[in-house]
Amino acid sequence: MRIELNGEPAELPEGATVRDAAIAAGAEPLARGVAVALDGEVVPRGRLELTELSEGQRVEVVAAIGGGAT
Repeated sequence: MRIELNGEPAELPEGATVRDAAIAAGAEPLARGVAVALDGEVVPRGRLELTELSEGQRVEVVAAIGGGAT
């Protein structure tokens, strides 16, 4: 199935979950500081593996990066 992953087209197998999409984006979805949104709504960590994707959905994976001004 085709989805949009971080603004780019991506192909995932039928039955793929939000967790699978996050891994395809190169993130560890359960890591601290990682958030995943499906069609603009943040998916709770406990639902990442339970939420199946459908053709054409948008997934955004973001990770907080430490640092700041010195």
